[in-house]
Amino acid sequence: MTKTLKGIAASDGIAVAPAYILVEPDLSFTKHSINDVDSEISRYKKAVSDSTAEVEKIRDVAKKSLGEEGAQVFEAHLMILNDPEFTGAIETEIKNSSINAEAALDKTAQKFIKIFEGMTDNPYMQERAADVRDVSKRIMAHLLGKKLPNPASIDHEVIVVAHDLTPSDTAQLNKKYVKGFVTDVGGRTAHSAIMARSLELPAVVGTGSITKDIKDGQNMIVDGLDGVAIVEPSDDQVAEYKQKGEDFLKQKAEWAKLKDKPSVTADGKKFTIAANIGTPNDMPGVHENGAEAVGLYRTEFLYMDSSDFPTEDNQFEAYKAVIEGMKGKQVIIRTMDIGGDKHLDYWDLPQEMNPFLGVRAIRLSLKNENIFRTQLRALLRASAYGKLGIMFPMIGTLAELRQAKGILNEEKDKLIKKGVKIGDDLQVGMMIEVPAAAILADQFAKEVDFFSIGTNDLIQYTMAADRGNDNVSYLYQPYNPSVLRLIKHTIDSAHENGIWCGMCGEAAGDNTMFPILLSMGLDEYSMSATSILRIRSLMKKLSTTDLKELANQACYVSETAEDNEKLVNDFMAKLNK
Repeated sequence: MTKTLKGIAASDGIAVAPAYILVEPDLSFTKHSINDVDSEISRYKKAVSDSTAEVEKIRDVAKKSLGEEGAQVFEAHLMILNDPEFTGAIETEIKNSSINAEAALDKTAQKFIKIFEGMTDNPYMQERAADVRDVSKRIMAHLLGKKLPNPASIDHEVIVVAHDLTPSDTAQLNKKYVKGFVTDVGGRTAHSAIMARSLELPAVVGTGSITKDIKDGQNMIVDGLDGVAIVEPSDDQVAEYKQKGEDFLKQKAEWAKLKDKPSVTADGKKFTIAANIGTPNDMPGVHENGAEAVGLYRTEFLYMDSSDFPTEDNQFEAYKAVIEGMKGKQVIIRTMDIGGDKHLDYWDLPQEMNPFLGVRAIRLSLKNENIFRTQLRALLRASAYGKLGIMFPMIGTLAELRQAKGILNEEKDKLIKKGVKIGDDLQVGMMIEVPAAAILADQFAKEVDFFSIGTNDLIQYTMAADRGNDNVSYLYQPYNPSVLRLIKHTIDSAHENGIWCGMCGEAAGDNTMFPILLSMGLDEYSMSATSILRIRSLMKKLSTTDLKELANQACYVSETAEDNEKLVNDFMAKLNK
């Protein structure tokens, strides 16, 4: 019998294929006392060693298929496997309680998972619970002599169905055979969803019950465009969705023709569509999708992918590679945004009740000037190789901005005195992600060359709702008039003071948000590289003349986020008639 389940559209595309249910092995065990503690610890250490070797292989596969940023989660898994606080606690439990390794592992892992899951105000630490669960499962499987599911062994076309897909599972999916996946749980920001988008696999997550509603081998449809999974579809539905899938692929092929075309509106107005990147390894995607700039280079991945602070020369080479790779197009590099949901094992950051409202980003840099100055010197040296913009994150006050600019200018003067060449095109800007900065954008605009709006944080700070907390996810509202008013004021303030304004948050590549932003006159739209051609195509259909009143309606007439979704949908429906 046909059954339709609604979930979250996690990755675009349509697929029709038999279900492949990813079954976990039985990892149950019996707790018992042991006499030979040393032998038990040796058995445990071998399981950790085998798990480490396995994760290293998965990480290497992931680097090839997903890139450095996509493989970051496996670096986190390796850190857990090498973390004496975790592995040492299990050894201590074996010694002190004289219990078998399985029982010690389970007791310790559950303790860590409970602690992390309880950190509801910190999405980063909550995600660590999933990582501990994944790593512990792998160690347990080795202790019990069981094999975990191996998605890499799938040799026929399927749609993978699972309660949840671990990062390890997702990284092993072979696109030749795996046509998509559907899960019971998860959201758009889950590791598996992010990886699905990197692999360009259709995915629907958070259906609630797909594993109970389907049997292995039953035919199914996954619609990653609208977040729908259909079990045992009728012949008519299969035909309908296959057509929808073909239409989507044709649309993608049409988008691909825009790779080397400028980003212009229907009435000939030119704007910039840029890419967000994490490392120089992301550059192929930037070029393949025709980015006109790099609107956000997240430098924290340099720090997170290192066992110690990256040296000035290491940073210089990474920045220079991206700047030279863009061949004269602008590159906006954000100074390190460590803290909040990004931590470093080698940096003992202060423990805070709410790190998103604590010492993070520019606050951390200003409190650690030596580390900040090292990064600024590397950036200034790299500026000689192309068009660079240096951007400070999470600026909240004019004092912070002036202090950061003062340190930058001091380092610039020192380098010039030494005869080091600095780029003539160097620009200095700031992110608008703190509501206080958005409200005073007219003042900040007098002191920088550009703004870049970080909607991910601006929305959660404006709505007082942690975007990683499912309990308040309904408040993460990009289209809320309050958020839109802050954005409009920021753009207007930039233009009134003769500077340009970009956006590097998720909203820049959002189909509903884009017409509103275009109506506001946003100059630069920076997004995941895979969204660029879709947005460029949408821009070509829109005329700034027709959009003239959309922003004012969205900000000052609409009362809710839902009103604004309807406003844009109605506008687009009229346009497409």
